[in-house]
Amino acid sequence: MWNDIEILANDDTGSEQLTVCIGHECGSALYQVDALLQITSSEKVLANPQLHACNSRDGSIIVVDRSVALLDSTGQSLQLHIQFDTNVDVVGMCQERQFLVVGERSGNLHLIHIPSKQTLLTKTKYEFHICFIIIIIIIILFFIQNILSMWDVYSLTLIWDWSLIHLEEFLLTTESDSSSVMRSLMVFALPAMQQLYSLEISVVSSLVQSGIGTDTIYFLEGIHANHQISAEGPVSIVVMRSLTEALPENRLSRLLHKHKFTEAENFAIQFGLDVELVYKVKASAILEKLASASVGSYGQEVWLDLVNEAKENLHKIQDSQFVVDYCINAPWPLYETTQEMLNYAKVRILKKDDKTVVLPSDGAPVLRAQARLTTFYGAFGVEKFSGIAWTEFLNNEDIFRNIIFQLEEGNLRCAQYLWLRHQADFESSFDEKMLENLLNAIHVTVPLDELCLWLKNVVIPFLRRVVPKEQKILAKWLEQGARNLELTDKANWPENGLQMAEVFFTSKNQDEMGLTTFGQWTPLRYGDCEEVHRLKKLVNDLQELINLYRKYNCRLALCDFEKENATTIVFRMFDKILAPELVPSILDKFIKPYLREHNLQKDELLLQYIKDLLERCCTRSTSVFETAWEAKAISVIGCISDTDLKFDAVLQIMHGAMVPWSGAVEQLVKQHLEMDHVKVKLLQESYRLMEMKKLLRAYGIRDTNLLKDKLVKYILKQDTPTSLEDALKIVSAYMLPTMEVYILRMIDLIDKERGEESLTLLKSLTLAEAEKVAERLTVWGTLVLQNKADNSEEVLHHFTLISSYFLLQEDFDIFLSVEDLRNPMLMSRLLEMHIKAYETVRSLSKSRKEQTMNCNSDDGKVKNRSTESRLYKLALLLQRSEQELGEKLVLRALDAGKVEDAVKICRDFYENHCNEETGKLLFSACQRLCHMLGADVPMITPKDINLPAVIYEMACQAATVCSPDLLLDSLELCKYTLVAKEIYRQCQIENYGFTAKTTSFGGDKDPYEEWTYNDFFNEDGIVLDPQIALPVAYETISSLLPVSESKLYPLDSTSLANCAFIKGQNLLLPARTPMCAMLQNLKECSQCELALRLIVCSYGSCLQHVISNNMNLSLSEKLHDVSMLAETKSFLIAMKQKSTSVIMTTILTLLHKVFNCRLIDQDLALGYCTILPKEDMFNKLWDVINNTWQNYKKVLVNSQANLDDITGYKENNIPSSSSTFMLDSGAALQLCIETLLLQNANTNHVEDDSAEHSEKQPHSTLLARALEIIPLLKSTNELVTRLSGILLKLDPYDYETIEIVLKVMQNADEKNTNIQINQALSLLKHLESYKRISPPVDLEHQYVAEHVIPLSPAAETRLPFHLIFFRTAQCFWNIISAELSEETFPTLLLISKLMKVPLDTLHMSAAQHVFKKNLKPKIYEMRNSGYTSVVNKETTKTMQTIQSYLLSIIDPEWAVAMAHKIAQEFPTGPDQIQALKFCLFLADKWLKNTTAKDDSREKAEVLQKKVYIQYKQSATENVLITHKLNTPEHLKSIGKPANLIILLYEHHSIDQRIQNPTGRDYPDIHTAAKEIADINDLDMNKICDKLLDKWLCPSVLPSEVKMHFCRVLYLLQSRPMDYSSRMLFAITTSATSPIGVNQLTFAHRSRALKCLLYFADTNTVETLFRKPIENVKSFLKCCIYLSEFEILNIPYTYESFQQSPKEGMIKGLWKNHSHEPTAVRLVAELSLEYKVYDSQLWNGILQQLLGFNMIQYLRKVLIAITGIHSLWEVSKYSSSPTLLLARLDLPALALGCLLLIPQNEKREQQIQGFLSTCNMETVLQQIDEHMNTGEVVAFASQIRSLILDNIINKRLYEKFLRTKYFPLVKQQLMNTHRMKELVDYFVNKNCIDDATALIQEYQEKCGNLTLVDKSSDILKVKQNTLYLMQYFFPFL
Repeated sequence: MWNDIEILANDDTGSEQLTVCIGHECGSALYQVDALLQITSSEKVLANPQLHACNSRDGSIIVVDRSVALLDSTGQSLQLHIQFDTNVDVVGMCQERQFLVVGERSGNLHLIHIPSKQTLLTKTKYEFHICFIIIIIIIILFFIQNILSMWDVYSLTLIWDWSLIHLEEFLLTTESDSSSVMRSLMVFALPAMQQLYSLEISVVSSLVQSGIGTDTIYFLEGIHANHQISAEGPVSIVVMRSLTEALPENRLSRLLHKHKFTEAENFAIQFGLDVELVYKVKASAILEKLASASVGSYGQEVWLDLVNEAKENLHKIQDSQFVVDYCINAPWPLYETTQEMLNYAKVRILKKDDKTVVLPSDGAPVLRAQARLTTFYGAFGVEKFSGIAWTEFLNNEDIFRNIIFQLEEGNLRCAQYLWLRHQADFESSFDEKMLENLLNAIHVTVPLDELCLWLKNVVIPFLRRVVPKEQKILAKWLEQGARNLELTDKANWPENGLQMAEVFFTSKNQDEMGLTTFGQWTPLRYGDCEEVHRLKKLVNDLQELINLYRKYNCRLALCDFEKENATTIVFRMFDKILAPELVPSILDKFIKPYLREHNLQKDELLLQYIKDLLERCCTRSTSVFETAWEAKAISVIGCISDTDLKFDAVLQIMHGAMVPWSGAVEQLVKQHLEMDHVKVKLLQESYRLMEMKKLLRAYGIRDTNLLKDKLVKYILKQDTPTSLEDALKIVSAYMLPTMEVYILRMIDLIDKERGEESLTLLKSLTLAEAEKVAERLTVWGTLVLQNKADNSEEVLHHFTLISSYFLLQEDFDIFLSVEDLRNPMLMSRLLEMHIKAYETVRSLSKSRKEQTMNCNSDDGKVKNRSTESRLYKLALLLQRSEQELGEKLVLRALDAGKVEDAVKICRDFYENHCNEETGKLLFSACQRLCHMLGADVPMITPKDINLPAVIYEMACQAATVCSPDLLLDSLELCKYTLVAKEIYRQCQIENYGFTAKTTSFGGDKDPYEEWTYNDFFNEDGIVLDPQIALPVAYETISSLLPVSESKLYPLDSTSLANCAFIKGQNLLLPARTPMCAMLQNLKECSQCELALRLIVCSYGSCLQHVISNNMNLSLSEKLHDVSMLAETKSFLIAMKQKSTSVIMTTILTLLHKVFNCRLIDQDLALGYCTILPKEDMFNKLWDVINNTWQNYKKVLVNSQANLDDITGYKENNIPSSSSTFMLDSGAALQLCIETLLLQNANTNHVEDDSAEHSEKQPHSTLLARALEIIPLLKSTNELVTRLSGILLKLDPYDYETIEIVLKVMQNADEKNTNIQINQALSLLKHLESYKRISPPVDLEHQYVAEHVIPLSPAAETRLPFHLIFFRTAQCFWNIISAELSEETFPTLLLISKLMKVPLDTLHMSAAQHVFKKNLKPKIYEMRNSGYTSVVNKETTKTMQTIQSYLLSIIDPEWAVAMAHKIAQEFPTGPDQIQALKFCLFLADKWLKNTTAKDDSREKAEVLQKKVYIQYKQSATENVLITHKLNTPEHLKSIGKPANLIILLYEHHSIDQRIQNPTGRDYPDIHTAAKEIADINDLDMNKICDKLLDKWLCPSVLPSEVKMHFCRVLYLLQSRPMDYSSRMLFAITTSATSPIGVNQLTFAHRSRALKCLLYFADTNTVETLFRKPIENVKSFLKCCIYLSEFEILNIPYTYESFQQSPKEGMIKGLWKNHSHEPTAVRLVAELSLEYKVYDSQLWNGILQQLLGFNMIQYLRKVLIAITGIHSLWEVSKYSSSPTLLLARLDLPALALGCLLLIPQNEKREQQIQGFLSTCNMETVLQQIDEHMNTGEVVAFASQIRSLILDNIINKRLYEKFLRTKYFPLVKQQLMNTHRMKELVDYFVNKNCIDDATALIQEYQEKCGNLTLVDKSSDILKVKQNTLYLMQYFFPFL
């Protein structure tokens, strides 16, 4: 059954998929035979099938026996396939491929619907003759004249004729001759019927019926299973073929497609076709096989055959480009083959027509492929080479992607090499995304050292040049990577983190990266972003972290360190101390150096640590046994030196330690409680609180902040046997009343029905306590039993009363019933009682407060009422306002004479309660005070208080805040209290000192002088007696403002001027007497001004009183008594007359005084004159004029008379002494006095336990008795003389005896002694109050020896009186000098003043002594400890004291000299500067106080200048020391500060800080320079301009001046950016330097513009130039080139340079100046910039650079042209890189090139030859210098290993033994297990110790080999050493 149909689709070449051998073909035409369809049978075929087929535009129908298949029009899709029961004879389609008609041989006819594949109709027994009909329709056979012909029936076209064959007849049959094995398919050309083509086909075959066409002929053919046409047996496969006419080219293509290259070659030759095409296709086929061989597992022989075949074939190809492309793209299986074929391609392309030519455009691909091959070899090695790998690598246009892949795989060295070789390939397209991919691809396993080198020297400089704005991405990645290392590589942390983080800042500078214009400047702003700042901070943190570990042995996590500061880091250092006993040693070894470095104070910081430790340890939950922190804290306390701080620390521990305390804490507290210190009381208080905490903890109470009454109640509620006792302890500790405890306890017992116990407790109390408790209990019971009210109002009222009741009970111990609370009288009495109690307690508290509290501790009432605030609270409870209570307190205080208390209360109310009630209180207080003073009531007036002024002030305050009703009275009070204040002022004698008055005129008058020494009249009067004047004055006020006893109504007044008449009283009469008395007193004392004011005011008040009450006489007569009105009128008339007379008299007197003043107050005189009548006024004025001189004489006479009166008064009061006792002799009395005085002379001023001491009488008693005898003497002359002698013989330390002797001499009042008794007594007072601080000096021992008296024990605490008082000044200073100190100086100063010794000497000695004693030891300690200053809290006070001494020295020269001497003692530093500054202040002060004529002027100037110079030099040196710039070179220039500043800006650190901004300890040059300039008064701006002019705009040729770029940038940073930018812009665009005088060249402009681009941001630059930034950069390049032309003296302007053709310019420059190195360099740069790649030019450039020995520059040029393929073949550099590198003196790189040779033998031969001639030490050195930079690090280890192996092989140990590379040799020996060779070498050299050390080192590093017993002394014998070698190295 032919049921398996397979459509054979053709590929693009037109070859069928079925490989079938077709029969022989012949003919003049070429036809292509294709197999389209294959039909097979699933069953065994027994006979050949019957074939039939037809083809039309609708498709093809194929019939094979019973199988019918329908294909679409393309023949590529099977539409229908049906099997029938019998063979099918006929088929056909109709209705546009809708239906299929099938006729079987059995007679069945089927109609099938093609789309649905359904049989629609079947008819049976139908005979067919269609086949013949069809044939007849198609062709017509003509048989004419015995010639047979065939015609097309439709077109009548002759198809075929048999003209050569004569036929008699013909027969048309349907079957062929089956006996023939083969058939022929022939194609004829019409009309000639020429046979064009003949093909042998199988006998089982059939043409496919189709329409007329010339395209394709289809036929069916049966073949056998072995695809043979002729074979025995039936066919097994039916194939449908097509026959298509073809061209020779197509035929050739078909042959080539079938890889029949020999036939194709012959066919091409036969038909004259392109034979080279055959070779090319064959080459391509070989290429495919090579690719297959690369993928498959073919052997090397197959590869070699293919390669040889390819080589042979390529030789036949004439197309060089094809050969080149083929050699490049072929997947050659071996590296050597690839290199060979690329070289072959290179040769082919360079040779054409037997002439050697250079074709850069054609040769570039070969060179590129060779470069890629070198890259592949260097990156992956030969072992990874394969055809596929090489092809992929070659065709990979995205080399960056390959780099990413290698990084992801962790192959850093490969990625580095790829980057190095192909950086130029991706540089132009590099962007942010590529950067992120690059960073993300770096694998965590990459060795950090290699990664950092690569980033530092390659990647980061590349990024800064290409994508400078994206540095923040790198910075962020580096930061995160560095942080991650703390977790991923903790063993090397934090050094590894720092290594990674700082590469961003330590990478190469732009200067190092390329030529002048190759790279782009990276502006400073690109590094000014948050990410970079964070990275920089991380670097600084890591540096500090490393420093902490290395110097201070403190490891911290980075996250912890970032939270710390210098102080808390010290805390962490202490935290890491595990054992408390190690605290002192670690403090000295590590922590103190850290404190010094960070200028931290040790003691203060230790105290802070204890606080921090307590806060951390006490806030977390800890058990009682966790006391480790206590031990550490105690140990830290032991390290605190300051006693005050140590006590503070102990207090902190006491507060923070858990209760109960541990033994250590307890011991610490007890130890400090025993000390003598002011803070011991604080410790005691804390200790007491601790005991309370311990007590409360027994009750489970931990919160001690609860209210104390709650604590007591809680403890009592526990009802334990000790509850009452413990509660009493609590109230005692907190100073609460104990009665509350008893009451609470008894109430609790009563509630629990334990009345007996309650009674027992009550009986145990004292009687007073029992009464109070019983009273309280009674009230409590009453309240409990009392019924509640019914309605709500009563409930509220009841609640208020109860609240008051409880408050009174709880706070004041007042127990009242509810009815009592409603009794106002009782409330008033209670308030009065408590006021009295308050006053009593207050009065007692001032004198013996403590005793009162102790005595009244049982009296709760007194205790509770002893505060003012409680009294006010009580008043509110008793329904009294604060002002009412305040008024009561004020009046009561005044009644008690306590003026100060009253005034204080008034002031408090005015400050805190400024209202009308306070105004009333103030008025009442003032009024009461006036009445009391007027009545001369005794009162206690505070010291130094002006009471009248205070009264006046309070009166003014009352007028300010009082109610309107009280305002008039307050104003009257103000008026009269002001008069009283002025009267009191006249009672005082004020001492204002004496000040000379100078006269000023006009506008020069000083306002202060004008008002202080004015011409106002100041009356000269007699000082008033306050005891007389004040009472009368205030009595007058009392009469004018009487106290009203009746209630006042609104608008009522109490003052006389404003009050109404009172029936039966004349208010004027009480005022008469005091007014007259006051007026009389003032007149007697000539106080006319006050008298005038008083009479006017008092008369005015009286007049106002009368007039205001008599506005209407008729009405007044009706309202008031007539007699009173008459009396009032007569009083007023009399007062008017009296007042008028007094006023006139007083004014005349005042005028007399005014005109008799030295300076007359004309205004005042005129005013007084206007009051007088005109006649009297002129008389007075003429009288003054006429009697001026007479008046002066009268003054003199009266003055003399007064003086005589005073003298006579003294003589009349001298008492006449007469003795009423008759004595036998005065000598006896003198002896008695002497005996009394010397009775205690032999006793010392120390305690004595002997009985004799108790019999001695006090010195005061002896003195009193002696003084009683003195009056009995007739003459005291002898007594004083004898006592003077006795005084000199007394013990100089017996102050008491000396004192009574002096007092007796003083009482004797004799003038014949030369002893200044008062001075001596004053000296004794000072000496008695002084306690000696130094032992007796030699002079004292000498004195007691001379006077044969023992040295008194009192000499240890007392100074010798005689040596101070009677001896010389030198003796005085010998005694005093040893006593000088800060504490003793005030007393010694008083003594010195008393003794009238030169105080300058004292102050100088004090300053010197205090300095030596207190500061000098600190200076030595400072020098030893490393601190720069001794200044702290203690020393600051000492230095201030010394300065005060020096300021007190009167002689300025002495003061300056002493200050200068002290300053010299300080080391150079801030302390010396301050000392010199003070010294300079004294010198300036001295100079200002001298005039040009003074002799000391010149000396002062010299000294001032000397000190000023030393100050400047010392301050300058200190600046250098502070900033660590004190090098010898800088110190030499201290005297020339301007030069020093210039030197500072040339400091090497400036370049370093630009190269590595994160470096540590860079000195701050800006600050140092500014400080030096300020010190030396230099203009820093001028210096900066000078330096900028020197570095930017020098006058010499640019080639001779180095561009100090870093210095310029650093210098510019000291100025505002706007200023610097504009200055640089000015230099760039100006002809003349704005900071100098030089003409600006292009070199100057380019320098300035470089700095500007680096320094300023883009916006600033574009704003200045008004151009885009790219244009500015282009301008910079032009300036640089033009500066080079200037050097060559080639005149170019900017415009001419821009317009000139660059290639011509470059070649012209080369032609004329190629002999100059500068020109050669310029040509190279211009050629690169403008892409002039002429090979001949570049060949010359490189040769000249080499010839000029410009090696470094040549290296940069070679790097720059690596990306330019057209220059790869320049000269002979590419052909011999080794020779070039050797000439460049780079043997290490040359050896690296030799390693790239692919042939093993050749590579080894070249390397050995090179090693035999090179210096291996130089190679190792260059590996370190050039090859460990991250660029070729992959080759560094190979080259190093090669050199080291060569050293070992040649046994060059001797040469390298003493070099730094010998450890590398040893390591290489260990790595290669060849250590035995080196040991042999040492043994042969008899270096046994070295050999032994080597063995031990090998043992430690390479294995734990057991050492043999050293007892055999193996290290000393060579044989034993050999034995050791055999033992340790048996494997060698």
